[in-house]
Amino acid sequence: MFDLTGQKALVVGVANDQSIAWGCARALKAQGADLAITYLNAKAEPHVRPLAEQLGAEIFEPLDVRDEVQVNALFAEIASQWGRLDTLVHSIAFSLKDDLQGRVVDCSAEGFALAMDVSVHSFLRLIRKAEPLMPDGGTCMTVSFHGAQRVVSHYNLMGPVKAALESATRYAAAELGPKGISVHALSPGPLQTRAASGIASFDALLNDAAARAPTHHLASIDDVGAYCAFLASREARNLTGGVHPIDGGYSIIG
Repeated sequence: MFDLTGQKALVVGVANDQSIAWGCARALKAQGADLAITYLNAKAEPHVRPLAEQLGAEIFEPLDVRDEVQVNALFAEIASQWGRLDTLVHSIAFSLKDDLQGRVVDCSAEGFALAMDVSVHSFLRLIRKAEPLMPDGGTCMTVSFHGAQRVVSHYNLMGPVKAALESATRYAAAELGPKGISVHALSPGPLQTRAASGIASFDALLNDAAARAPTHHLASIDDVGAYCAFLASREARNLTGGVHPIDGGYSIIG
């Protein structure tokens, strides 16, 4: 139905073959996009490099979003090799363990600021870098969770953080819409990823989601990837600013 052949896509957040970012990268490639994939640090590189090679990623660079030098180097490489960027996928979030597993009202100011910087402001920073490379329009996506809109047990600090991310998505969409750049938040149901393993009682959340979702199926990274690939297509060019549930209907159940 749609074809991404020749599109240039940057995917940030691949950690292993269970990552949401990996599902997105795989789907974008399957539809014909050329890929740039990043890895967090030297410890992560051996896990991510084989995946990037598997998809024939044309650009493979380190990226700690807190490191301005690395951010600048990545986008300089994209500009040099490709001269443009069509799709940005931001699939990263972080919180200190004590802040994530404690009450929201008890979180430290430093921990709150760090979670907001890595999980939210980094998306805006990457959009700002991508914007000049999207003169003919493009698509920017991030990843949220319905704990941004409803209280989910044990999601704690990430609830307010993801709420800020969703709001940032809407404002960025309004600001960049006139340039033909759409901005979206993908909102999968609970998924068994390495990042989710830091959430207390996460297995119970997975079981509850499977039991209560109308489809009785958890979302998969392939489900998320398929939606990501569609939003990257020209057929989706008049969609922007949305938070898109990909959860078998779990988020509609009270």
